[in-house]
Amino acid sequence: MKRATIIDIAKALGVTPSTVSRALSGSVRVSVATRKKVEEKAEELGYQPNVMASSLRRGKSDTIGMLVPRVNRHFFSHVISAVEQILNPAGYNLLICQSYERLYNEKLALQALLKNRVAGIIMSHSMETGNFDHIKSITNENIPLIQFDRASATVAGPRIINDNFSGAYMAVKHLIKSGYKRIAHLTGALSVNVYSERYRGYRYALEEACLPLLEEYVLEEAITKETGFERTRQLLETTETDAIFCAGDFSAIGAIQAIQSLGMKVPDDIGVVGFANEPFAELLTPKLTTVEQNAYDVGNKAARALIKIIEKGSLITEEEIIPVRLLVRESSIKF
Repeated sequence: MKRATIIDIAKALGVTPSTVSRALSGSVRVSVATRKKVEEKAEELGYQPNVMASSLRRGKSDTIGMLVPRVNRHFFSHVISAVEQILNPAGYNLLICQSYERLYNEKLALQALLKNRVAGIIMSHSMETGNFDHIKSITNENIPLIQFDRASATVAGPRIINDNFSGAYMAVKHLIKSGYKRIAHLTGALSVNVYSERYRGYRYALEEACLPLLEEYVLEEAITKETGFERTRQLLETTETDAIFCAGDFSAIGAIQAIQSLGMKVPDDIGVVGFANEPFAELLTPKLTTVEQNAYDVGNKAARALIKIIEKGSLITEEEIIPVRLLVRESSIKF
């Protein structure tokens, strides 16, 4: 069925298209009675305004683009919710894209957002993103850009990041205090800022306690349940690991399953700590000790930073670190 247009409304009411356009925009040049008739007819015909055309006419867009690796992750979904809580009352709509952890998808999504003439972009990079030239081209066009979580200091603009270093440091220090001494680390690609910072916190805690930092105890590309399982089996078959700090809760699930598949117990034989505090963390057996990220503050501050740039027209390049906290549960305390 053909979409209703301003011309259709004008013909139905016997007025000019310009009168309908002015009425729909709330112009005082149109009487209240006429505006009401136009609005009623527009609703009756199912008229939907062309947002892009309207933006072109006004020279201003009300749409903000947001690009995340996956919306089905607890952290990212809560960041999106927090962003909307700030943007919607300020008169902005959110257009959300996913990269599914692929650089190719990230590039396509950014191009789609640019074609939709968004007023600004809030994004977290894919796991594959190592070169940021495609993102720098956006800032070169003076489109406001806010990076959160996975971010690069080589890209101009604000960066809103969890305190990954402190979170990892607290997690490993807790394991050490619980009596574990041979602590392994399952992580993502260390070229990604969040994982390099968590690795740095892991390393610092070991060095502070005068415990050895062994290369074979650190395994990358281990952030899913499947890779967590595989890497943990590898660790337990080739090392004397007695605890594992996982850079994500999904890998921690895999680690616990691998430990149990070998007839060992968590935390009696092997301690496990995750990172993220996914909803399932407290439902596992044993309950998972993990680092809780403050998704609400990340989203809130990212949205506020973007609005500030859009409305004041000034580019701010700064990094804001959001505090995290360690939630101690059963998986890391020896009984």
